[in-house]
Amino acid sequence: MKNRNSRHDVKQNEGIRINRFLAQCGLCSRRVADAWLAEGRVSINGRIIKQPGARVGAGDRVCVDGVPVTPRTQYTYIMYNKPRGLICSRKDARGRPLIYDQLDVPPNVQSVGRLDMDTEGLLLLTDDGELARLLTSPGMRLPREYRARVHGHLTLEELAMLRRGGLDIGQGESSDPWEVIVDAESGSHSWLTLTIRRGRWREVRRTLESLGHPVRRLIRTRFGPLRLDPDMPRNAWRPLTRKEIRQLKRIVRQRGA
Repeated sequence: MKNRNSRHDVKQNEGIRINRFLAQCGLCSRRVADAWLAEGRVSINGRIIKQPGARVGAGDRVCVDGVPVTPRTQYTYIMYNKPRGLICSRKDARGRPLIYDQLDVPPNVQSVGRLDMDTEGLLLLTDDGELARLLTSPGMRLPREYRARVHGHLTLEELAMLRRGGLDIGQGESSDPWEVIVDAESGSHSWLTLTIRRGRWREVRRTLESLGHPVRRLIRTRFGPLRLDPDMPRNAWRPLTRKEIRQLKRIVRQRGA
């Protein structure tokens, strides 16, 4: 016999997943959305929903803590030329200076990935949580280009090792293959341009230190299709152009995220 309440059952085969819907509202990440579901804070059409597989269809009314929410249609996208000495975090237990002390942006605008305190250059910030998640997902492997000033001069063998990958960089990790060229050598230092495809913790520094070439300065000049404006002063920022936003969304689609 047909369940007469079936029309009220949670949709499983249409619409979008509830955690993705909440991320598109600019409220939280998918992981946080899953926690809210487990805590019973989310309802669809008046019913508390705890199933992560629940889907939201056209016309459904979604509430968090009893407050209706809807996906955002406009987002903020910012290119920031981060200087050295700032932390990519909203809080720091040690009281170190934060990038958000320099940026007049709403609390929900967050950095897409991070640059460590001593690294400079291109940092993308947005309140488009879904795009941020996709851009930093492990399978995306967006190219990240850096200019690095290192101690010493690299030999041809060392350059080949960087391009080949597999170096022990500690913590049970090995280096990925890089694209790397030597731009200049002067005195006891060299300038390199290198491209990596994952944003692991201090990956560039750890890899070069494993070869005895500690990094003295590190500047990110590219993130995916975005390139740092060559004339942008340090600590300056600007909104992304429409073309740049389209490029980011296109690369996500092309890579099947």
